[in-house]
Amino acid sequence: MMIENRNASFLFGGNAPYVEEQYDAYLADRSAVSEEWRGYFDALQAVPAVDGSSSADVAHSRVVSRFVELAKQARPGERPVRERPGFIRKQLAVQAMILAYRMVGTRHARFDPLRWMEPVPVPDLIPTYYGLSQADLKTKFDPSDTNFSDEDMTLEDMVEALSETYCGTLGAEFMYLADPGQRNWWQMRLESTRSKAALTASDKRHILEKLTAAEGLEKYLHSRYVGQKRFSLEGGESLIVLLDELVSYGASQGIRHAILGMAHRGRLNVLVNIAGKPAAALFDEFDGKKSVDLLAGDVKYHKGFTGTIATEAGPAEVTVAFNPSHLEIVNPVVQGMARARAEALGLGSGAVLPIEIHGDASMSGQGIVMETMNLSNTRGYGTGGTIHIVVNNQVGFTTSRPQDARSSFYCTDIAKMIEAPVLHVNGDDPEAVVAATRMAIDFRAVFGRSVVIELVCFRRHGHQEQDTPSITQPLMYRSISGHPGVRSLYASKLVDEQVVSAEDVERLGMDYRARLDAAQGDAVHQASDDGQGVAASLQVLLAETPAAVPLTQLQALGQRITHVPDHFSLHPLVEKVIAARREMAAGTRALDWGMAEHLAYASLLSAGVNVRLSGQDSERGTFSHRHAVLHDQKRVARDQGFHTPLAHVADGQGTFAIANSTLSEAGVLGFEYGYSLERQDSLVLWEAQFGDFANGAQVVIDNFLSAGEAKWGQRSGITLLLPHGQEGQGPEHASARLERYLQLCAQGNMRVAQPTTPAQIYHLLREQALGQDHVPLIVMTPKSLLRHPDAVSSLDALANGKFEPVLTEPRTQAEAEKVDTLILCSGKVYFELLARRRKAGKDNIALLRVEQLYPFPDLEIANELARYPNLKHVVWCQEESKNQGAWTFVMERMLDIVKVPGMLRYIGPEAAASTAPGYASMHTARLDSFLQAAIGDARE
Repeated sequence: MMIENRNASFLFGGNAPYVEEQYDAYLADRSAVSEEWRGYFDALQAVPAVDGSSSADVAHSRVVSRFVELAKQARPGERPVRERPGFIRKQLAVQAMILAYRMVGTRHARFDPLRWMEPVPVPDLIPTYYGLSQADLKTKFDPSDTNFSDEDMTLEDMVEALSETYCGTLGAEFMYLADPGQRNWWQMRLESTRSKAALTASDKRHILEKLTAAEGLEKYLHSRYVGQKRFSLEGGESLIVLLDELVSYGASQGIRHAILGMAHRGRLNVLVNIAGKPAAALFDEFDGKKSVDLLAGDVKYHKGFTGTIATEAGPAEVTVAFNPSHLEIVNPVVQGMARARAEALGLGSGAVLPIEIHGDASMSGQGIVMETMNLSNTRGYGTGGTIHIVVNNQVGFTTSRPQDARSSFYCTDIAKMIEAPVLHVNGDDPEAVVAATRMAIDFRAVFGRSVVIELVCFRRHGHQEQDTPSITQPLMYRSISGHPGVRSLYASKLVDEQVVSAEDVERLGMDYRARLDAAQGDAVHQASDDGQGVAASLQVLLAETPAAVPLTQLQALGQRITHVPDHFSLHPLVEKVIAARREMAAGTRALDWGMAEHLAYASLLSAGVNVRLSGQDSERGTFSHRHAVLHDQKRVARDQGFHTPLAHVADGQGTFAIANSTLSEAGVLGFEYGYSLERQDSLVLWEAQFGDFANGAQVVIDNFLSAGEAKWGQRSGITLLLPHGQEGQGPEHASARLERYLQLCAQGNMRVAQPTTPAQIYHLLREQALGQDHVPLIVMTPKSLLRHPDAVSSLDALANGKFEPVLTEPRTQAEAEKVDTLILCSGKVYFELLARRRKAGKDNIALLRVEQLYPFPDLEIANELARYPNLKHVVWCQEESKNQGAWTFVMERMLDIVKVPGMLRYIGPEAAASTAPGYASMHTARLDSFLQAAIGDARE
């Protein structure tokens, strides 16, 4: 046939587009092409079809394919077609298109179960964007840059594979990962499976069972407790499938503990259907019954629970962390709990999985998400990777337009900061949800890194069940009203596949409802909402005095913590500090604050107690007083040349962990709080660089530290070290806002102290670590007193003393009778009052330091007042402004002690909007003014 004439040069090389154009013209009008071309196309009509039949209607694709195959056959002496510039250019174009699918394929995917958002055009995914024509669709190209096939693939098949992999109901973003091994892992995993999970019929029935439970609980609550807020999961039921798979598949990969943090949406469903909280306990809460004895308690959608779940790989523990109404603030708490649990159990970080469940609006809108993610790969806070789940309802309260909720394309774009891969999945495809979950678990297992799964779904009801969402989202809720629900869709799919019958589907629903009906009559199964048996009876705490550490042991510990390895070169300033500490250990020099703090830690560590301290600059100390980590000045490698003396105080000692934290307060304090919940056998401390930095963590302080036990029965012994004191350095770092902590104090929930001597901080820290009752300890730590010549202690005061809630002055009876004025104060101002009194020579004025402000030392103060029979004036003096500091807290309690209101008065700066003057001269004038009012003029 003429068609086989291989000497016709126009049939060879890269002429397929030209052939295609000629054939298009031939189909439209035979006379539009040359006689020679008409001959070729007419002859082709007689070529048998692929199936062996004969047809006068030749398919366009078959004609093009025929000419393409002929074009690939090189003439004698001619280069193979794959080596010709035209083909090479097209192969490169194909590779560019593959890259585009991997990078932006998600933007053309089918994620939205409502299908109400207009699709965004993505020209990068169209072959013609790269100069590839219709004729090229039948051309075979090398797919070695993909994981689709070991053999050549037509462009048409390759586009179909790419679309199925990257543009279906599951899509992945991973090309921004810097590690090529991680990128290759995702390419292999996604492309080799076409982004699908290999599921058995049993797997599919299990998915249907979890969807039945998720939907069944919500419908049951909706009908039985009409109008009650529950923050329904309806529209996002696939979250239960996702979490169930995280637990069960995770167990098969070695995960034994899952710790979940989430806000309100779907929380009740997760508690019952994932963590195993008895439905009866939930119903009692809806009925207003108390299940545990708590001072305050909390609403049902803030509560947590711990349960053990049976999986094919063995039991797995699931904990849902308690969380207030501050959305994402639980994130760092979960991270701290996860790290602490792994350390406590002696497990690798891979065995404990932190799971953070976010809302779409809060994921991109809450800064604590970024703060927590920034901790993920740091030395002191890493947890081996977190699975972040975004339940994307496509509406934040009443905000549904993305441009009103965020500035990024996806709500998950924040995850790119830590190079966490993101999987987007349509909540209406639970099998895709399972595929995403398994890939996330496997990636974490291999690389120890975080993964984000965005579950795109919807919210059937409003923000809560009393809301009317159609007021602000009429179009969205018109679409939602016609949506049958993911269970119905998936059940129909399985019926069509003959995995289950329609009768099976109905029976599953009836069986689950029957179990809920039975639970209505059950008694409460748990004594505690968190499954840990923590009960609730807060009392005003009087800390126990731990056993004293003998003087000889303190001296030995002092020698150990001042030992420097041979050939270790210290900075001259640090050498001076270490030399002074050696003298302190020998008893030839009074102890300063840094040495007493070190001895407190050393004595605890030698007794097997773990100590963890973190904060900005905590290793050295903001005021260069700690030097817990020594740096070799001659080191040549960045990660070498460090020595931590407290890690070498005794054989079999406790673990000493100290870390310079990220520049975060809320994230780091939340982490340490979570850590302290799990490690109540450890002294856990967070240090603010300056006390006022804790303002950035106020949500953690207000909702967890001060109220966690009253609301949830959670005990934490965390210690906050907050540098505090007016030093004439301006307002921002002058005050740790003592008044805020005192305002939060009630029912023995915290301990607030402002120690002024090294011995006091030594005993205070030991009491916190060794006492039986664990409550948060807030310590106003000094700045100038770190090196004040009068703020020193002896080794004997450590060996034979104890923490004193008040520090009194030694006076004989005769001296006491001369006193007519008693000035009470707290903190650094005592030393200023003492210096002024010395200069003024006023022996009628006595000073009393209140070292513990809460619980307030009523008895000790009353006993001190009784020492002075001629007392006429009782003064509270403070360096903070009158509306700040301790005055308003102290005044009410002092009136109960003084009995005669006229005796009690305030001396100090007047009320002010700022915490301190911004000019040193103003500070000096203000200080001199109230010292004069308290003591009088100093003698010349």
